[in-house]
Amino acid sequence: MSEENQLGKIEISPTAIATLAAHAVLQSYGVVGMAAKNLADELTTALGDAAHRGVEVRMNGDSIQIDLYVIVEYGTRISSVAHSIMNVVKYNVERALGVPVAQVNVHVRGLRVSNMDA
Repeated sequence: MSEENQLGKIEISPTAIATLAAHAVLQSYGVVGMAAKNLADELTTALGDAAHRGVEVRMNGDSIQIDLYVIVEYGTRISSVAHSIMNVVKYNVERALGVPVAQVNVHVRGLRVSNMDA
């Protein structure tokens, strides 16, 4: 994504957008963590920066589509957590970039029990 005016040009990489989205997801209620999309992504994030693990960003002109791969807390209402994630990510990315997000897709890759005492 890029923007140009008389002062110069601003370019925002998909990786930066993915980091914004991942940060928003990890602060959402019911989210235990992020998951890799597939084994190749798992190996890539194990070797490099995991700040945007579980996030895929596609840009087509001014349209941004974000896919999120998450692990949800066992016992929470999955649909409520997913809708909350969609809203939080859309809001945070749009607020930071000033560009509308066309679509946020949440893929629940697993459930995890955090509190074994309960």
